Amino acid sequence: MEILLQLLLLVVGFVMLMKGADWFVDGASKIADRFGIPQLVIGLTIVAIGTSLPEAAVSISAALQGSAEITIGNVLGSNILNVLVILGLTAVVRTISVQKSTVYYEIPFVIFVTVLLAVLGLWDNQVSRVEGVILWVFLIVYMLYLLRMAKSGAAVTEAPEEDKKESLIKLLVMVVVGIVMIAWGSDVTVDAATEIATFFGMSQRFIGLTIVALGTSLPELVTSVTAAIKGKADIAVGNIVGSNIFNILFVVGTTALITPVTYASGFMVDSIVATAAVVLLLICVCRDRKLSRAGGIIMLLGYTAYFVYLIR
Repeated sequence: MEILLQLLLLVVGFVMLMKGADWFVDGASKIADRFGIPQLVIGLTIVAIGTSLPEAAVSISAALQGSAEITIGNVLGSNILNVLVILGLTAVVRTISVQKSTVYYEIPFVIFVTVLLAVLGLWDNQVSRVEGVILWVFLIVYMLYLLRMAKSGAAVTEAPEEDKKESLIKLLVMVVVGIVMIAWGSDVTVDAATEIATFFGMSQRFIGLTIVALGTSLPELVTSVTAAIKGKADIAVGNIVGSNIFNILFVVGTTALITPVTYASGFMVDSIVATAAVVLLLICVCRDRKLSRAGGIIMLLGYTAYFVYLIR
């Protein structure tokens, strides 16, 4: 009965993370819009960080509770899932078009920051506060790059029109409730995942790379597949690439600023897989800037092989 309760709490925690992030992003975006902040800036900042809030909340909560292996496992696992599973499934539903800047700049930058995380982590088996600052410096550089692209017209971010009937009080409540649900949901998720891992004799690394990673990637999964079904799959690669960058630079960087994050030697394999997944994506899209159904199937097979490796 105890394990069933923990599984139920895990599901509840994931739902709280998903709805909390959704309400926070929706409320914050509309408040910013109401005060005249350009939608493009909103999309590149509030929404981009908002989609990484589940990973950030779980990672920070895990680190503070002494379960730091979940932090790196969550980020690497989410990034691997984002590319191999989410883009793989999306491409199977509908061929995905990729922007030129994504192929030439953003995908290579994901490869760079993934390798950077491995180098910083393996240097002394942790990501220290100083290294957290380094990650944040690259985050700021990336944000400046996005804003420069936006001003030059190279990037376009569309946001839903604001419902003028919604009051400012309602939007503020959405933001506050969203933050509370994210914080509370992260605690519930980490506690339940740790209990499940202990019960089945699984390592925190395995739990972080699989269960927690899948839970915190659910918003991206639902959004990308739904977009593909609606014929708007062309935004999927850019969104996933941006999410992976924020997961490493914002999530790990912020967590490391609060408390040093353990990087166990076993994560080297997962870092290699995370890097290889993005390299595979680059190979699949570099010729005609499209991720085809065949490419999607290859990615799904790649994740299947990786999962078999984890459970062996």
